[in-house]
Amino acid sequence: MDGRAEAPAALLIACALRIEQAALRSGGERGARRAVKGCAVLRTGMGPRAAERAVTRALAGPGRAEAAVLATGFCAGLVPGMNPGDLIVADETRDPRGTVVCDGTALLAEALARAVPGRTVHLGALTGSDHVVRGQERAQLRATGAIAVDMESAATLWAAARRDGAAPHGKRPVAAVRVIVDAPEHELVRIGTLRGGISAFRVLRAVLPVFHDWHRSLLLPRR
Repeated sequence: MDGRAEAPAALLIACALRIEQAALRSGGERGARRAVKGCAVLRTGMGPRAAERAVTRALAGPGRAEAAVLATGFCAGLVPGMNPGDLIVADETRDPRGTVVCDGTALLAEALARAVPGRTVHLGALTGSDHVVRGQERAQLRATGAIAVDMESAATLWAAARRDGAAPHGKRPVAAVRVIVDAPEHELVRIGTLRGGISAFRVLRAVLPVFHDWHRSLLLPRR
């Protein structure tokens, strides 16, 4: 799926890259019994502009006014000691336009730790960038209080927050979960070829059922 979701979705899971989409789809096939009816995986394309356009278009579709939105995929860790395959659960996403607060973060962090034993789950601010972050720029972003960076999560959740006015029952649930593909001591040049990229792919493939559980946990309070 490129830039658009399929059927009306109760849960819209947004990622940028084909390799991320492939991991999520293979995870969905393996965990099909736990799938949420109406869940859609949307590949937005790379970068904040592509993400914002694709998510805005998807949420404007019929039956999606109240869809929960979860941004996922790979990211760069900013804190020394992080490793490829570690998970980031955003308590908020940031970009130059502002901050979006995420929902159900404690539940997500606990469930991910159970789903991928041996992987560290980091909870904190996820910042947006319009380019791949390298070297000293990592330290500059870390100084703002962010623990990780990617190019699409902040734009995805900003687009979802802008569409809240279309939701009859108020604020839609949003979240961002990212898998670290490189970190200060483990810079990755090409995602698909090095060990860190393979590790991150396997982790992303394993966590899709947790996203479904997060969504289900939020249904009762919203009724």
